[in-house]
Amino acid sequence: MTDAVSPGPSPRKAALRAEALARRDALDLDDRLLWDEALVENVLALPVFSQGPVSAYWPMRSEADPRPILEALHARGVPLCLPAIVEKHMLFRRWAPWEPIVPGGFGTLVPKPEEPLIRPRVMIVPLAAFDRRGYRIGYGRGYYDRAIAELEPAATVGIAYAAQEIEAVPAEAHDRRLDWVVTQDETIRCC
Repeated sequence: MTDAVSPGPSPRKAALRAEALARRDALDLDDRLLWDEALVENVLALPVFSQGPVSAYWPMRSEADPRPILEALHARGVPLCLPAIVEKHMLFRRWAPWEPIVPGGFGTLVPKPEEPLIRPRVMIVPLAAFDRRGYRIGYGRGYYDRAIAELEPAATVGIAYAAQEIEAVPAEAHDRRLDWVVTQDETIRCC
């Protein structure tokens, strides 16, 4: 698998991404805060979280917030990490709740560069849209698909709000399916 950035999103995926992001952005903040609490409960019920390290992401815009999940896992003693894009490649650096983070490009926040690299066994993955087969639409750069391929057999858990579900993501050869998608309403086993 190459480290090059994907050539760009397909027009169909780009349209679905724009629709999904607009739908997610329009969700009421109070509802999202309540749904994030339900997401924590649903995600932590998965057996895959009995061991780590676990990676997640620092939320931006209206993404489902994994930070309460990370706090609960940290309290259980599970090692954590967050992704950082370095030279067009996704790396994972050790992190724990309340430790400093720095701007990482693309509007993200990441652990400091001196933090050690970690290979996650479980990945909590952001998404703009998903289908029940486990395919997702991200932000169109392909970083997560490449990281998932490189880290196999790491377990993958997409977290989202139910409103982000679409009938079918137009899957391409480089797309990687998630093992689970968890919403405030349900846990979907995809593979």
